[in-house]
Amino acid sequence: MEDMEKYVLDWQAHVKDRSRFYWLGRTLVMWIGGFLGFIIIDYLSVGLHFDNFYTAFFAAGLVGLLNALFWPFLARILLPFMVFTVGIGALLLNGFLIWVASDFLGGFTIGGPALILTPIAMAAVTAFLSAILTIDDDATYYRSVIRNVKKGKIKLKGKNGVIFLEIDGLALNILNEAINKGYMPTLQKWLEDGTHKVSGWETDLSSQTGASQAGILHGNNQDIPAFRWVEKDKNNKIMVSTGLSDAPLIEKRISDGNGLLKNNGASRSNLFSGDAADVIFTYSQLKNLERFYTRAWYYVYSNPSNFARILALFCWDVFLDFASQLVHLIKNVKPRIRRGLIYPFVRAGANVFLREVTTAVLIGDMLEGEVDVAYVTYLGYDEIAHHSGVRDWDAFYALKKLDRQFHRLENAQKYAPRPYQLVVQSDHGQTNGATFLQRYGLTLEDLVRDLMPPETMIYSELSSNEDHFGHAIQNPIEDSKKYIKGKGELVADESKHIFDRAVKKVDDTPVIRGKVLDYLQRYNISEISKKIPSSEDAQVIVLASGNLGLIYLTEHVERLTFEEIKTLYPDLIPGLVQHEGVGFIMVRSREFGPMAMGGEGIHYLKDGTIEGEDILTPFGPRAPRHLSRTDSFKYAPDILVNSFYDPVTNEVAAFEELVGSHGGLGGEQTQPFILYPSDWNMGSEEIIGAENLYKVLKNQLNKL
Repeated sequence: MEDMEKYVLDWQAHVKDRSRFYWLGRTLVMWIGGFLGFIIIDYLSVGLHFDNFYTAFFAAGLVGLLNALFWPFLARILLPFMVFTVGIGALLLNGFLIWVASDFLGGFTIGGPALILTPIAMAAVTAFLSAILTIDDDATYYRSVIRNVKKGKIKLKGKNGVIFLEIDGLALNILNEAINKGYMPTLQKWLEDGTHKVSGWETDLSSQTGASQAGILHGNNQDIPAFRWVEKDKNNKIMVSTGLSDAPLIEKRISDGNGLLKNNGASRSNLFSGDAADVIFTYSQLKNLERFYTRAWYYVYSNPSNFARILALFCWDVFLDFASQLVHLIKNVKPRIRRGLIYPFVRAGANVFLREVTTAVLIGDMLEGEVDVAYVTYLGYDEIAHHSGVRDWDAFYALKKLDRQFHRLENAQKYAPRPYQLVVQSDHGQTNGATFLQRYGLTLEDLVRDLMPPETMIYSELSSNEDHFGHAIQNPIEDSKKYIKGKGELVADESKHIFDRAVKKVDDTPVIRGKVLDYLQRYNISEISKKIPSSEDAQVIVLASGNLGLIYLTEHVERLTFEEIKTLYPDLIPGLVQHEGVGFIMVRSREFGPMAMGGEGIHYLKDGTIEGEDILTPFGPRAPRHLSRTDSFKYAPDILVNSFYDPVTNEVAAFEELVGSHGGLGGEQTQPFILYPSDWNMGSEEIIGAENLYKVLKNQLNKL
């Protein structure tokens, strides 16, 4: 107890000493930033006017004083207004205080658009100056923390807390490149000082956030074959990892109540909660808005310049994406995709808004000291790498700004009333490459349609056929009729050497080449249906998760065997495996079990027998293990399709319209990392699969 009291007293003295310096530096920067912001808005002539620079300088100081005196009180009272106006209320409150200042000073007036633009300009200039002068932007939290400690509100437990910082989609190789190129000086310093070590781990076959976070946070990612999948036994329901109704259901399935964050934990900006009671911005718990409202927004609005600063950074990020598109066009960077006018704002939401709000909340968690363990996801790099490429300057710039967040959190440790250890890790990587559509002029749905009878109703969700909200656009044929009726027994292939029959005999069957118009001409079908089939009505559902494709033949509730598919759809398997963009498919044989099939061979997963060439070699030594595991899932597709992977160019061909992709096998998408404190014992064995990473982390938390 004496040691604990001494720690609190030492901590209070430390905070007070540092606060004097930061308070003075921060005050001067805000004063000068406000002054320069006034000059900019006055020059634009949008409603702000002052007689001379002296008036502007004193006005900036007066606004700062009014903010210091009245903002905490007004922010508490007007928090509902600021929340429901999505931050516009904060700008208006800023503008109101500037207007009040104008009443005290002659030769200074404000009105019109300047009431909103002036706070943004002041915050933008202040943020720029703070970055140049490396002034701690978060020191303003310390006053309330000291008061809480004095009142006994914070009860220290005499042990380290842990903050897990996940960088969504960052591969180990890309992390090392970013550090070596100087984009991540904070992480570089940790490694050079010896406080942290870094190592890689390997994802499961479904190398995407849904499966990885289920495994990391709950120790269970069974029956999650991809980002989206079909549950035939539920009327062909398509489950989506980020679905507002699906995510809670998925968590209910995977949770046993002993998640990574069970013991006094906090979940921030994650897909699943890890059984934490304290959740903010967590998909599976979005219906719980109370803490989101009372905590997340209070941390943002507790500083008068926070929201204006975030908005300024948001606008800058939108500009950066348009600049990136222009640079890619001028330099003819390939591969590249069309991003459209809406995407830059979507990107800025993930890369700036969520990043800044999440960091503010984490700093509040650390300074309150009540959370034992927290897990947070930063989405920006993953979003940008999808559209710009995994090694594009734009993606590295996002990592640079993310490293700045880690620096802010490192600084927050100096004010925290208990020690916190910072762990940085990723849930998966990404692999670059031109898309399947760019390479071959058709989507996976088009390929499947070419290999099926013309009247087949096909539903797909592929980003090449989606709007910005993920709604699929379909091309059904009118008067489609059910192709298969009944569920009778089908004759199995007698010979184990089925390679020739399964793969090489495609030319012996009447394979239809071409697309929908070819079908119309060949079969004299005059119209295309105006009705878009639902997933419930479709005979075939085609989904994509990066370079992983899932084909569900929904005429049958049970998963069809290889023998049944060959009998019912004789062109489908041969046509898929012989396409140059397909690395392999996986189907289950009634006689031989799961098989990985490619244009040059078959890998029998049950006993490891190879017929022809081993088509899994490019995908790593554990590819058979990953495929066998996915084959055991309840909702495994009838046909799993993985694109090719070229080890020389390190490229895959995504079935979605994404430059950097993940979800399947091949390259860096399965090679994430964990950067952890040097005194942690991570074991001597390689960490294979998210469930095993959960075990390692859970064991470490138990020791702490």
